[in-house]
Amino acid sequence: MTVLEARDVVSGYGEVEILHGVSIAVEEDEIVTIIGPNGAGKSTLMKTIFGLLPLRRGKVFFAGEDVTGLPPQAMVGKGMCYVPQSDNVFPTLSIQENLEMGAFIRRDDYRGRMHEIYELFPDLAEKRGMRSGGLSGGQRQMLALARALMLEPRVLLLDEPSASLAPNMVELVFAKIQEINRSGVAMVMVEQNARHALALSHRGYVLAMGQNRLEGSGPGLLNNEEVGRLYLGG
Repeated sequence: MTVLEARDVVSGYGEVEILHGVSIAVEEDEIVTIIGPNGAGKSTLMKTIFGLLPLRRGKVFFAGEDVTGLPPQAMVGKGMCYVPQSDNVFPTLSIQENLEMGAFIRRDDYRGRMHEIYELFPDLAEKRGMRSGGLSGGQRQMLALARALMLEPRVLLLDEPSASLAPNMVELVFAKIQEINRSGVAMVMVEQNARHALALSHRGYVLAMGQNRLEGSGPGLLNNEEVGRLYLGG
């Protein structure tokens, strides 16, 4: 089943049009990675799908429902969460308080869910009373993922989850992404570490100059000569 689809999306900032009719689709339980050069419109696409940027033309469907133009809070209520590249935790709040903020729209008892999250992220459990501003970059990225999971989303949108992380933390973040995906959460990931991201993705899209350039399986794109030459450094 297709859980998320963007059709012929046109969007941008102010008078500048960045996306010129981009389309993607995400099946249940998939990891889908979007790669491309800087300025291709990857992050713009994520923000437009989530309702952070106005969609000028095109359609967005979530679980078969037309959600075109809905604001972010409505998208969250339907089961979609977005983890931005930066400013993705509340630095003055503790880890525990960040997770509680992640459950802000829940009206049920979320303590069981918090226990599950701490089991998934044991390092966070050990530091639950620590202010998140004192965490390393990798730990903050883990907390951002954990907070999004408090709402038990069907789809996670991840914008550059490995950006500026030490190599060992990159490995850990990608391992957690796979573990979250195996639990039944579909993932859409914009990632400059294209080689690593495609290796763990079911499918991928290549954007260039605000348009679809290529589409295929993760391993297929990883082994594509054009993709390797233009986007993988070899």
